[in-house]
Amino acid sequence: LDFSYNPYEQEAREKWGDKAVEESNAKIGKMSKDKQQQMAEEFDAIYKKLAKHRDEQHDSKQAQAVIEEWFMYLNKIGSYSFDAFKGLGQLYVDDERFTKNIDKYGDGLAVFMRDAMAVYADNHQE
Repeated sequence: LDFSYNPYEQEAREKWGDKAVEESNAKIGKMSKDKQQQMAEEFDAIYKKLAKHRDEQHDSKQAQAVIEEWFMYLNKIGSYSFDAFKGLGQLYVDDERFTKNIDKYGDGLAVFMRDAMAVYADNHQE
């Protein structure tokens, strides 16, 4: 994961606005290279954990624990409401670029994540 280049930045600006993108860029920009490397390793580790659970029920206690870890991770670099988190999960399936990259960790992972993220978001709505 390379935080210095985001090929989807313009698209993100169009979908979520400049403010959201600028806030995320500012958080990442304040991180040292070591911290960025650590975040990349965390990203990879969470995806690997999720891949191990992709054949389980997406609402299982184990799957939801790792999805919560994913939610917390994303909020280190951005600001995700539960609705935004759920929408992001849907994007993982709707956009074949995301599906292709996520499914590198295991076939069907994008669909599993979408479903698990929706359950997590629905269970945590106020």
